[in-house]
Amino acid sequence: MNPTYVRIEFSRHLRDGYNLIFALLMPMAMYLLFGNIPSYTDQELGFGNVKFYIMVSMAAYGAAVSTVSIAGTVATETMQGWGRQLALTPMSPTTLVSSKMVVATTVATISSALVFALGAATGAYVTQNWIWAAAFAITVVGSLIFACYGIGVGMLFKSESALGLAAGLMVFFAFFGNVFMPLEGLMLDIARFTPMFGYVALIRYMQLRDVPAETGFGVDPLWMPVTNLLAWALIFAIFAVLATRKVRARQ
Repeated sequence: MNPTYVRIEFSRHLRDGYNLIFALLMPMAMYLLFGNIPSYTDQELGFGNVKFYIMVSMAAYGAAVSTVSIAGTVATETMQGWGRQLALTPMSPTTLVSSKMVVATTVATISSALVFALGAATGAYVTQNWIWAAAFAITVVGSLIFACYGIGVGMLFKSESALGLAAGLMVFFAFFGNVFMPLEGLMLDIARFTPMFGYVALIRYMQLRDVPAETGFGVDPLWMPVTNLLAWALIFAIFAVLATRKVRARQ
């Protein structure tokens, strides 16, 4: 990781008000929309209530989209010649990827913290306080894999539409990853192989670990979301590094 490059990236994104507002406010708006339905979100669910379930789901989706949005700006940079400039420096592709991930994950941390604070203020709760810290930590750390995904797409599709493509696919991943609504049957079987499934399922696991499967909110054995998350982390990391090397080789 290059501290100077990280500082430059932070300064640049702080000047980009549109991306910052999108990354920080959109997840909060989604939680307020879906997490405050009278007589439903206050119901007990596992070791907490439905509001907590929706809160962590929206925080995870927001963190993932935030990292994709920040990391995916590499496409615009490449078009503007910034990638060619970096190619003249000793910075390796791995250093570029890791520096981008630090910036993206910092923004995701702030985004998740705002959603968690809003959830706590509006009645989201769990019976064991350690679940708050564990869910938040997994939300932030897990979002790293989507920073790699954003970098890979941005490098591979060198156009202004690359960021829109990356963010658009995140909506698809969320719907088919059991994020927005509980899936059943064949759809759930397919969801277990999608990128968002293991990430969000692992966050929810602490709250739902004793919920019977027949309720529709039951959870898989712990090894399943962990395996899914690690597998997609490896896939996206390799994708990001290879895409970066391909672009730098052309430059």
